[in-house]
Amino acid sequence: MDPTINIAVVGVGNCASSLVQGIAHYQNGGANEQIGLMHWDLGGYRPKDLKVVAAWDVDARKVGRDVSEAIFSKPNNTAVFCDHVPPTGASVLMGRRLDGVAAHMADYPAERSFVVADEAEPDQAEVVRVLRVTRAHVLMNYLPVGSQEATEFYAACALEAGVAFVNCIPVFIASDPVWAQRFADRGVPVMGDDIKAQLGATIVHRVLTDLFAKRGVRLDRTYQLNTGGNTDFLNMLERSRLKQKKESKTEAVQSVAERRLDDENIHVGPSDYVAWQNDNKLCFLRMEGRMFGGVPMNLELRLSVEDSPNSAGVAIDMIRCAKIALDRGLGGPVIGPAAYFCKHPPEQMTDDEALHATEAFIRGEQQTH
Repeated sequence: MDPTINIAVVGVGNCASSLVQGIAHYQNGGANEQIGLMHWDLGGYRPKDLKVVAAWDVDARKVGRDVSEAIFSKPNNTAVFCDHVPPTGASVLMGRRLDGVAAHMADYPAERSFVVADEAEPDQAEVVRVLRVTRAHVLMNYLPVGSQEATEFYAACALEAGVAFVNCIPVFIASDPVWAQRFADRGVPVMGDDIKAQLGATIVHRVLTDLFAKRGVRLDRTYQLNTGGNTDFLNMLERSRLKQKKESKTEAVQSVAERRLDDENIHVGPSDYVAWQNDNKLCFLRMEGRMFGGVPMNLELRLSVEDSPNSAGVAIDMIRCAKIALDRGLGGPVIGPAAYFCKHPPEQMTDDEALHATEAFIRGEQQTH
């Protein structure tokens, strides 16, 4: 059996850059250390088995270039941690714009924002054709936050082509009952929504919230404030695009709390764009609670991470779990891995429960919903 997993990517931004660099890194010597991966071998698939076969973007500086070159084009500004990314043989195709580019992005310098290519946009039939011709197994959605119409367009393409859909952004597909049923009816796996970073703001906030509950500390109020300087944070200055993002991040924390906090006592979400931070993300976390005898306590934490590599290690596992679901002929949401890898899965679990469910899925003991 050919172990290759063919990947198609929508949105060749910082996250795609880190993913493609990572695939090359673990082929070019990084395999000797295996640092940064939760699973080296996952169901018989290793990082070296991943291959990018198709990609779509709307930026003129990326369209027409090999993915290995496009990932280093502006406005991408994530860390370069792989010195040699070999050509993929896949040129970036012009994508479907729809609501993927917020209007306010045009107000910022080109090196920080998007330069939309003046090329014909594909219809669903063309995207499906490419997915089939390239024999893609998994379609990764890396569109900007708030791209509801564009995400639904590519999800429909994945359905038609019979390609597993991995939704890394907070537009609800796997966790939407209607979309989940569509994927189940067609026998196509879907995983999402909204990827958790390897060690990012949400997973740290969740672990600490769970710790409060397990140690008998009553959590009264909390906030999580985030700043960054990549296109994701720039895009999110348009607050109307943040509804599902805030819901996703907030529910990820609420779901592991001892008791649900009132809305006025919890604030979780992006805060501001700071250009010089580039792809570095700063999280400022505060938790206030009461300990033994009702004595008050508080915790403050500052977390600094390179945002996009922080998600790529998780993405590699999501891709491999999606391929396993395809191999087993499963359709619909992949429940256990989604709960472990995503902020807004179809079913929320504690991180311990989600880890056990994911390992059971990999062993073949747990399937989809």
